[in-house]
Parts: sequence; C-alpha cells; structure tokens
Amino acid sequence: MSNSIHWRPLTPPDLPAVEAIAEIVHPDFPEDGAVFAERQKLYGEGTRLLELDGVPSGYVLSHPWRFKELPALNALLGAVPADADTYYIHDLALLNKARGTGAAAMIVGEIQRHARASGFATMSLVAVNGSLPFWHKHGFRALRPDTLDPALIAKLYSYEPAARFMVKSL
Repeated sequence: MSNSIHWRPLTPPDLPAVEAIAEIVHPDFPEDGAVFAERQKLYGEGTRLLELDGVPSGYVLSHPWRFKELPALNALLGAVPADADTYYIHDLALLNKARGTGAAAMIVGEIQRHARASGFATMSLVAVNGSLPFWHKHGFRALRPDTLDPALIAKLYSYEPAARFMVKSL
C-alpha cells in the first residue's frame, strides 16, 4: 500500500495540528503556540504542513535569518531581519508514521530550492534529537565549536548539550 504524501502551505487553521505534532516529536523543546503562529505569519513561504493520507503528520518552519545567530528557543522573532544573510530551518518535525516515506527529503529539497531562488548563499539550522546524521546526509555540516561565538555556544546548550549548529552552502 502506498501512502499519499503531500506538503502544502501551512495556514492558521493548521496551527493546533502543528502544536500537537510538536508535543509528540519535541517534548524536550516545548514552544508556545504563539511561536508557531508568528513564524507562519512572518514568513508563510517557509512554513509547510505534511499530510500523510490526508492527516497532518509533520511540519516545517523556516525563514531568513542572520548567520551564526540563533533565535532563542520558544521566543518570538518580532520580524524577519532586513539584513538576513542565511536561510534558517527552525524546525522540521515528522510523526513516526511519516518517517521513512521520503517526505523529509522532499521538503528539504523544496526548502533548498526556495532559499537558493531567494538569493541566499547558505542554509543553517540547529540539529537536536540525534538528527545530525540526517542533516549530514542532506549536505549540512556542523561548525566546529572553536569557530563559534561563546554566546552562540551558550544558546546551543540551551537546546541540549548535543545540539550542533549546521550549515549548508548553496
């Protein structure tokens, strides 16, 4: 049996489903619903909902940002910076039933095309929950801690000690 996999633009009515998915996938990284709503409002082009057989099964939140700067976990952005110089993947979350379907690779490719078409030379993210191998497979590389500002290292540790700042050149 083949599953119907569909990524579509995230809309405000989808936000309760996004919050429910986040609670399951990222219980150690809770974020208020206002964070999801603001990301969708500020940069809707970077937010998508995954439907697996018509059921919400994942989401991605991404937006332009400043290289080697991280939005704090569970914090509002206020605005997308006018001087943004990297395309930041804030969160990619899939329920277990959506893993192994190719949905994650599909959206990473879509985000990469969008970032490149928008003129960004890099994409960046914070890898958590053991996701380093996944992101590495998609061309992201962890920056060595000795190349990072102490404030950035402190923010990474606010996620978890194993969190890594990763970058991909476009």
